[in-house]
Amino acid sequence: MSSITMTDLVKEYPGGVRGVDEVDLEIHDGEFFALLGPSGCGKTTLLRSIAGLEAITEGVLEIGGTDVTNAEPGQRGVAMVFQDYALFPHMDVADNISYPLRLKKVAKDQRRARAEEVANSLSLDGLLERRPGQLSGGQQQRVALARAVGIKPGVLLLDEPLSNLDARLRLEARTFLKELQRELGITTVFVTHDQAEALALADRIAVMKKGKLQQVGSPQEVFQRPANTFVAGFIGSYPMNLETVSVRNGNLILSGVDVKVPANSDHLREGEEAIWGIRPEYLEWSSAEVAGAFPVTTAMTESLGASYLVTVNVGEAALQLIVDEDHVPNIGANGWVKAREGRSLLFDPQSTERIF
Repeated sequence: MSSITMTDLVKEYPGGVRGVDEVDLEIHDGEFFALLGPSGCGKTTLLRSIAGLEAITEGVLEIGGTDVTNAEPGQRGVAMVFQDYALFPHMDVADNISYPLRLKKVAKDQRRARAEEVANSLSLDGLLERRPGQLSGGQQQRVALARAVGIKPGVLLLDEPLSNLDARLRLEARTFLKELQRELGITTVFVTHDQAEALALADRIAVMKKGKLQQVGSPQEVFQRPANTFVAGFIGSYPMNLETVSVRNGNLILSGVDVKVPANSDHLREGEEAIWGIRPEYLEWSSAEVAGAFPVTTAMTESLGASYLVTVNVGEAALQLIVDEDHVPNIGANGWVKAREGRSLLFDPQSTERIF
């Protein structure tokens, strides 16, 4: 059992600044869990607190049911892959992989055998005699992973391990990481500021802001039902459209235009304001009027390859939507946009929390 439980966890720095602020979180045994948020949100501080590299100010941390709040890093059964890989430049690949075993006083022949075994599983065979400076970025990443899994940890901690790779290698590494974690069954905590990586890799995601948890859930949950406007705007390849609307005759009114989205009478009253949220993927363009659509004017188009991100004006407001490459409107063209049924969200304008 290598579950991780945090109860009222606080990491406070001099001056009263809290990098982690009263976090309650449970990461299940064998789970691939992502800590996601912008720079400075506390995700790396939380990861380092799990590793024992940061002293916890308040609260309790348990790994596998054992209280490790004040335990030394070597007593926690965790291994960590750092953002810059932290390989020893004067050692070859075999020695880099086996170094943690050397610290544990494992015999030299056993260390070598384990290094070869792990290197084999990560497609590093044939590179054991090379030094880090002779390896590509992707190969260095795999050496860092091999060193971490070589000691058979109960928990694997990954601090933005893909950030130093180019776009193509990142995609390959994502697939590789997912397959490796499934094969090993290690409880894995992955820190990233890239929501596409988190959505692609994680079983569950914790979104953080200023040291506090904003939402914990599956990729589908945080994408489709964000808890507040911060999560709504942060998650997704393209930010959710968030615009202030009012209720008139049971429908939502945006910048004086009826956007044909029924207001929920159980939550909103006539004339009341809310923040309407809908993802660009859930808005549909039409050059002719269709039932349930509202009129717009095309303001901008941006190529995404097989599709376009189109910005349209609705009165004085602007919305973005994804349009197929064969149906891209010209800038200045008038058209119609329809919100996909069941995909609209409303948020409270004061608390920014989701209403329904």
